[in-house]
Amino acid sequence: MPLDPRAKRLLDRLAALNPRSVLALTVSERRNGLQQLLSFSGPQEPVGRVENRALPGPGGPLWLRIYTPADAGPAPLAALIYFHGGGLVAGSLDTHDSICRSLSNASGCRVLAVDYRLAPEHPFPAAIADGYEATHWIAAQAEALGIDPARIGVCGDSAGATLAAVVCQEVAAAGGLRLALQFLLCPIMDFCAATDSRREYAAGYLVDQATLDHDLKHYLGPDTDPANPRISPLRAADVSDLPPACIHTAEFDPLRDEGAAYAERLREAGVKTTYRCHSGMIHLFYGMGTLIPYAATAYRLIGADIGSMLA
Repeated sequence: MPLDPRAKRLLDRLAALNPRSVLALTVSERRNGLQQLLSFSGPQEPVGRVENRALPGPGGPLWLRIYTPADAGPAPLAALIYFHGGGLVAGSLDTHDSICRSLSNASGCRVLAVDYRLAPEHPFPAAIADGYEATHWIAAQAEALGIDPARIGVCGDSAGATLAAVVCQEVAAAGGLRLALQFLLCPIMDFCAATDSRREYAAGYLVDQATLDHDLKHYLGPDTDPANPRISPLRAADVSDLPPACIHTAEFDPLRDEGAAYAERLREAGVKTTYRCHSGMIHLFYGMGTLIPYAATAYRLIGADIGSMLA
């Protein structure tokens, strides 16, 4: 399928601005750029309730923003522990607020967004430690949070999906807590990947190789191997004991093939897996609904997939 016309107009508009390479940006400029893109997510979708809470984290208190879907009843709900995208150096609870609202209403789940620590102020593995501790805390507090303890999943978008995948692997390896789902939206699964989609869409499709290199440099520092499975979860030695997975990618996203490869690895390992590639779409399409109206359709499909797996 050809590139969606709305997405093409957006890419043409961005190219006409002749932006500097992301490699030349400061972290502050990278953060501002992502905030500007996500300002096109559209008006806030009404939900039943939004609550901010603090939880104990390994480096101090972590903020948690809890979204209850608009049609929620009194019974405990399935839950999605959400990690926002932004290359692990950008993004916040506020930049991804609209995404969480849409995800909560579409899936019927209580979405719990974790304000994990960002690099370079807090480099690898701080975000993983935060995600792991938050996941265990939420599971332990399930009753108080109105959550069904048997239906707790982790999820994220872009690098937040990378974080969700790593946390999911580490929770499974530790034993004790059994998650019900991992939902990965346009994930980065291998920072060393040399796939067809990485080659074909290396530049001019919103997320380019320079963006990935910029973020990885600030996340890791100079002495950490990006092939480490805690950084590139596709490289994990064993994925057979993981919970069911739902993975969504975009056709014109350089990350497409590694998301598909992870879905295939999970299937081969006997893990129940749903995979969907959104035709004609670019990375972050789901966060720019004002410019790319297909985002609303995508959330309906995402919600249906998650709902069927957590039923």
